[in-house]
Amino acid sequence: MSRRAEISEFVKRAGWGDAHITPLAGDASNRRYDRVLRQDGTTAVLMDAPPSKGEDVRPFVKIATFLTVAGLSAPRIFAQDTARGFLLIEDLGDDLFARVIATDPSLELALYQSAVDVLCHLHQEPPPDLAPYCASVTAPLAALAFDWYLFGATGSVDAAAKTAFGEAFHDLFRPLDAQPQVLIQRDYHAENLLWLPERKGVQKVGLLDFQDAMLGHAGYDLVSILQDARRDVSAELEKQMITRFLAQSTQDPEQFAESYAILGAQRNLRILGVFARLCLRDGKTHYVDLIPRVWEHIQTNLKHPALQDIAKVLNNTLPPPSSEILDKLRSQCATCPDR
Repeated sequence: MSRRAEISEFVKRAGWGDAHITPLAGDASNRRYDRVLRQDGTTAVLMDAPPSKGEDVRPFVKIATFLTVAGLSAPRIFAQDTARGFLLIEDLGDDLFARVIATDPSLELALYQSAVDVLCHLHQEPPPDLAPYCASVTAPLAALAFDWYLFGATGSVDAAAKTAFGEAFHDLFRPLDAQPQVLIQRDYHAENLLWLPERKGVQKVGLLDFQDAMLGHAGYDLVSILQDARRDVSAELEKQMITRFLAQSTQDPEQFAESYAILGAQRNLRILGVFARLCLRDGKTHYVDLIPRVWEHIQTNLKHPALQDIAKVLNNTLPPPSSEILDKLRSQCATCPDR
């Protein structure tokens, strides 16, 4: 049976046999999404996550259920076929933060305030049993910048520098593992958040793409939305939102500033490597266009005194993303099956 036939069968089994299916979106993974429209005008979203391509819908179901019970606006699950990788979920609309702000910039402050409040609300909830986003995990992920960005830019990887970085970053990150751990969604940004103004309080923010959630430091998702790889967030807005976050937490401001810089460096180095990989391995050239913004985030975080040793290694090894290097990455699109 073809994938399309399996989808039709699943939708019919779920009671939506009269529905019209139209493409909605895809993302950086192998998942894709369709909007399912009934004749009476009601809609849902079909998630197609093929297990044959390494996808698994069960984490999405687990986290969506947890977030909903916690009083947040994650999509409700209408039907599921975990063996085949299908979910029929609540349609939260198309009003992504990035689109809403582009249409009406005056809403930017209110939307970011709501996003911060969601995190503060979530962090009051005892998290479910999840894998830890700890030093032993984060250091190798940050080193993706060596494996893919440095490789694509120069044609080789400085193994000694990568090893020195990995060891130093592991030691730098380890104290964060001893701090209180919360559920981190890991892709909490303006193209994964939906504005639902008809709802109240923290439920005004619709949540998406949280299936890779782990246990981590409370500052991680705040870094994710304020150091966005896809849109500019002003330094002033970033400062205001950190202040708002701290006002609702028990974090020591000075210690949090250090943790925030470490988390920001780790996240953006990982993204630097992932975006290069998406081009070199997966043929998704447009991610190269986002690399200069990610690079700026890295440089901002490296200015914190706690990262001075890391900064030396990186600044001596990773070349800035000049137009020549970006063109070189693009020219190698889909030429590296894996490394």
